Amino acid sequence: MPMLDMPLEQLKQYAGRNPKPADFDKYWSRALDEMKSVDANVQLVESDFQVPFSDCFDLYFTGVRGARIHAKYVRPKHIALPHPAILQFHGYTGHAGDWNDKLIYASLGFSVIAMDCRGQGGSSEDTGGIKGTTHHGHIIRGLNDTPDNLLFRHIFLDAAQLAGIVMEMPEVDENRVGVTGPSQGGGITLACAALEPRIKRVAPIYPFLCDYQRVWEMDQAKDAYQELRTFFRYFDPQHTREEEIFTRLGYIDNQFLASRIQGEVLMGVGLMDSICPPSTQFAAYNKITANKKLEIYPDYGHEGMPGLHDKIVQFMLKL
Repeated sequence: MPMLDMPLEQLKQYAGRNPKPADFDKYWSRALDEMKSVDANVQLVESDFQVPFSDCFDLYFTGVRGARIHAKYVRPKHIALPHPAILQFHGYTGHAGDWNDKLIYASLGFSVIAMDCRGQGGSSEDTGGIKGTTHHGHIIRGLNDTPDNLLFRHIFLDAAQLAGIVMEMPEVDENRVGVTGPSQGGGITLACAALEPRIKRVAPIYPFLCDYQRVWEMDQAKDAYQELRTFFRYFDPQHTREEEIFTRLGYIDNQFLASRIQGEVLMGVGLMDSICPPSTQFAAYNKITANKKLEIYPDYGHEGMPGLHDKIVQFMLKL
């Protein structure tokens, strides 16, 4: 079998490489306190796009640091209340996608909520206000500022806050909420389920934002992780701060959030993934203590995996 990373048996035992900050738990406790103090000011605006069996809305709420966050919300009609819901998160730099790809779950009786990550390709607001570079990527946003200003801290909190908002909707059963997404969306799926532990079903697909130092040491700081190379070249060309930088990235490393997940997990990984190397994904998966299952595609990389979305639909239907 061709191999990009470690042999599978080693991957199943891999414990991660990136350092964990000593105050990691205090960091996220403080972050969640900030999130809970925000007046979300939720607004639903009827969309121009409508279908006979569901109502479609643009949903807006205020996240941490005053950013106005947008999501697409599809609510099925003629379904017994309360019903299950699924949150969807998109890939890096993208957006919530078209309305039509939400309809499969709506037709099955789910409310569907797809968030635009702040500052990326959708309509969510990025309030900025950080010291240091904003060039070439969101992983490094805030890396030269205080850890509380890391942009992915805010994006992870947006996801958790949105999950809480959805759980408070009268039409949604708070005990039947799932989350899913590919790549960046897979990373946010892990973070959302970790920071909002009431989530019952968790389906990340080749998750991004895991084990940054492993990415660097594999010489895979390109494509989605290119900004790590950019940061070192511009701001630490002799790597005198390397340990500090990777430790700071540890605050937004999903391998350290994964143990908080309480919902059941179904994760898809391709062993030829050069965008998010398999070992980085296993670093997070191996730390999940909840019920979990891994769907492995030996010949596939960062791409569509035959049958995986069908498996995820069946997984979510158990809600």
